[in-house]
Amino acid sequence: MLTRTFAVALLAAAPSAAFVQPTLSSTLSNTRSTSRLFSSKKEVATNGEVKNTKEVTKDEAKVNGGVTNGEAAPSDQDPYSFIVPILGDLHIDPRKMEDYETGRTQMLSIIKDAKSKVGEDNVALVSLGDLGESKNCDHNPDNPFELFAGTTQCHEMAAEFLGSFGVPFEVVGGNHDLEGLDEFETDKENLEMYLKAHNKETPQFCRQVADKTLLVGMGSTLFRDAQYTSHEVTIDQKQIDWFENIVETHKAEDGWKIFVFTHAPPNGSGLRVLQENHVVNGCCWLNHSNEAQCKKFIELVREHRCIKAWFSGHFHLGQDYQDSITFPTIDPKDGPYPNRGSCVFAQTSVMRAGTSRDGRQQSRLIRGNKDGFEICTVDHQKEGKIRVDATISYRGDSNEVGVYAHEDEAYDHDSYFKVYQPSAGDKLHPPDDGFKRIFFISAFDVEADTVAWWFMSCGRALGMLNGNLIEYDSSTLAPLGLVVGADELVGKKVGVINSGLDADTCSLMMEEVEGMEGADCAALAGDLREQAVVMLDKKTGVVTVVQPNEDGSYWRKIVRNKMVRMKEVRRVKAAKMWAAELMNLEDDSEANVVSSWGPYMTTSGTAKKTGVAGLTAPANL
Repeated sequence: MLTRTFAVALLAAAPSAAFVQPTLSSTLSNTRSTSRLFSSKKEVATNGEVKNTKEVTKDEAKVNGGVTNGEAAPSDQDPYSFIVPILGDLHIDPRKMEDYETGRTQMLSIIKDAKSKVGEDNVALVSLGDLGESKNCDHNPDNPFELFAGTTQCHEMAAEFLGSFGVPFEVVGGNHDLEGLDEFETDKENLEMYLKAHNKETPQFCRQVADKTLLVGMGSTLFRDAQYTSHEVTIDQKQIDWFENIVETHKAEDGWKIFVFTHAPPNGSGLRVLQENHVVNGCCWLNHSNEAQCKKFIELVREHRCIKAWFSGHFHLGQDYQDSITFPTIDPKDGPYPNRGSCVFAQTSVMRAGTSRDGRQQSRLIRGNKDGFEICTVDHQKEGKIRVDATISYRGDSNEVGVYAHEDEAYDHDSYFKVYQPSAGDKLHPPDDGFKRIFFISAFDVEADTVAWWFMSCGRALGMLNGNLIEYDSSTLAPLGLVVGADELVGKKVGVINSGLDADTCSLMMEEVEGMEGADCAALAGDLREQAVVMLDKKTGVVTVVQPNEDGSYWRKIVRNKMVRMKEVRRVKAAKMWAAELMNLEDDSEANVVSSWGPYMTTSGTAKKTGVAGLTAPANL
């Protein structure tokens, strides 16, 4: 049988045993079971002793409903000192292990140095999830179509890798970690395997890494059962309640400092995101499609100043941009006060080249003590060089001062990666007007470079960038999702008009609308500031009303659950084969197959038609 192994050498004879970096062979296991790629969790060298660090932590005393206490640092060390390496999206591909070997070698050296400085018990490793590649990796000869991500093989391999760094590790689930679709029928079964593989009791974790210092993490628990896109990072309500209890019972005024870890960042973090991917697909932020839950995280950050930093991955972007780190406050000339409590948010890059969106391969490092902490980059393309990115100094228990350690090293990428957020001075928002709602907007032409934004009277924030109409969160001004795409919007006129009517006018109009006869217009009219977003096609004269969703939001939940979409694709393929056979076509690709979906959106109150205009019925335009 072909195997790919690490050879582990323990130098017991040395006064302080070194962990000798193993080397990879060039072969790969061709079996369903996990190849032994890394040293076992029971083979971590600690001064010549064999110690299963992960199991030991499970036996340690726990306080406050699940906080794992690390032992005190050596007497000659600052008990508040700690060092935490952070790994971003790993997306392990068992065929491409070279970058992981390189990154691990660099991290082992950093961890060895960290132990000597702050003590072994004040060092821990955190992984931000998305542990396996979401592709077939030639890992299962019995199923050449199976994705590697989310499988038992994936998580056992990832656990072996994370357990080979010689320190306790914690992991949070990402949007790909329950993607074992062929192996598991349900999210519950997939989650149980994930927890078992990583020796976790719950999707969340809380570890005390130094005096009054907690590492807290929450993981995604939905994939198959996601209401919309399966790649939304969803923290379940039980974890949210648990997190709220943690921050409420570990108060800043009592000296507690909490560092949070999730796969995706929360709404309001202000981090650089990808409009072309995560924004339009509705999977930027934690619990993105659930408005109340999506806002909950930043509300807790604002309320509880014990939360000092929040680390996330998800975007596969490097750490050379200054807005890969955001501070609680910003210069007033750069925009309104962001209200991020006492928390610094930090984006984490990736280790393997093939998973990077901007060519960077980087991890994070936190170095903290009683006076504050540093957020650093470990650059895997520069032999593991450590660069300080930001220094945060505590000013009492509820405030701190953050300073960037270097200029933005990736300015040329700004136009490609940075997502626009509304700010004073935009076309429809003069600098001195403040943040006001706009009740009427005269029609204006939209081009690809038009930048404009406004508050609707209901409080919803809309704006345009790159020819797209985007909805923004009304509190944080973070982008929420796509309302109208550039393909439909560029070249048209857009306006906002009042649509509220007095009761008498409403009654006359409603009598002419099928299914609305006798409507209670006094209740319907109500707010005279009711509005409509309208678009005019100057060539055809057709006016389109952009209707809000039933919950009042405007952004379109276009990307739906992956399991549902996979089944729909299979139905279409089956329909093509059926049509080819029925019509004697040479190839099923010649079959013209379309799909129709419900529920159907119409202003009619009577169900008579199911045809979709322009698809299964003549177009209205």
